[in-house]
Amino acid sequence: MATETDPTTTDPSTEVDPQTVDQETPDVAAPAAVTVTTGKLSARALIEEFEAAQLKSDLPEIYVGDTVKVGVRIREGNKERVQPYEGVVIAKRHGGLNQTITVRRIFQGIGVERVFMLHSPQVASVKVERRGKVRRAKLFYLRDRVGKATRVKQRFDR
Repeated sequence: MATETDPTTTDPSTEVDPQTVDQETPDVAAPAAVTVTTGKLSARALIEEFEAAQLKSDLPEIYVGDTVKVGVRIREGNKERVQPYEGVVIAKRHGGLNQTITVRRIFQGIGVERVFMLHSPQVASVKVERRGKVRRAKLFYLRDRVGKATRVKQRFDR
């Protein structure tokens, strides 16, 4: 019999039978992540499909600094009307279905900002009144200004 310290002999407990390898261990050549399509969609695919159906296609190109008129749906009792909200876009955030713009306007001497989700059913329409010429992505500095200092130069090349 061979001793345990002899490196030339093999331990019978470590020997592998070729017939049991095929049955017990998975195939090594198979990919790690297998996607099986059985007619059902995965949760992520369902969410992406739903979001794609909710996206609005008639939105104009909106940039920070633009003066926009947003038509907001207002429900009063059983009646519904569209109220315009006009102001300067001071910020854009997110993308896709969650895309938002922050619109600032001066109402009775007080600055009012509203955040609109562009693809929301409450936003009836968005119209760009004039293009603004700015050099920043966020125009939060307009919050500190009053009167004519809040004006943004007009851009004519877009």
